Amino acid sequence: MVDGIIGRKVDMTQIYDEKGLAVPVTVIEAGPNYVTQVRTSAKDGYQAVQLGFEEVKKLNSPEKGHLKKLPLVRHLREFRSKDTGDLTMGQKIETDIFKPGDLVDVTGISKGRGFTGVVKRHHFPTRSPSHGNHESFRHGGSMGSGTFPGRIRPGLRMAGQYGNARVTELNVRVERVDAEKNLIYVRGAVPGHTNAFVRIRPTVKG
Repeated sequence: MVDGIIGRKVDMTQIYDEKGLAVPVTVIEAGPNYVTQVRTSAKDGYQAVQLGFEEVKKLNSPEKGHLKKLPLVRHLREFRSKDTGDLTMGQKIETDIFKPGDLVDVTGISKGRGFTGVVKRHHFPTRSPSHGNHESFRHGGSMGSGTFPGRIRPGLRMAGQYGNARVTELNVRVERVDAEKNLIYVRGAVPGHTNAFVRIRPTVKG
């Protein structure tokens, strides 16, 4: 049994449900995936399955050796699984493992936004434009005390790199599954830019 699938974020659009209401969805091209490795408790100490996505013609020698007698795929991801006994090397995994109404977690790399301040990065409120303030409207304010500990504590929210980090969107509802085109429509937005690769798994919080 496979507990997830790899896909590519295609675009955002909207569909209409049974009541005629518009639902914003993200279209994900998920599959076909291929089983490239099966890990067992006896051999590896845990049970998991490694899936590959996006067939290519050329790979380097180590990758070709790992995928010997298997479809050449560019992206490999591993999913923990409680039961891997029914899986075989090279087996094709498609979108039919999910159905409309399922709740899933979608993991991807968020859009990189470069160096940003605390207002955009951490949603700090802006400072008052009155009472003599004329140059620190978007500053973070005091960062440390003058006595104990006399320094800035580690982990303080400050300006810095924003985005380009791994993000997981929890409890995303599957609205539609197009098995013929290997497309999954999930409600709302998911991390990443257009054509970004994402990982879909059954939700862990339900």
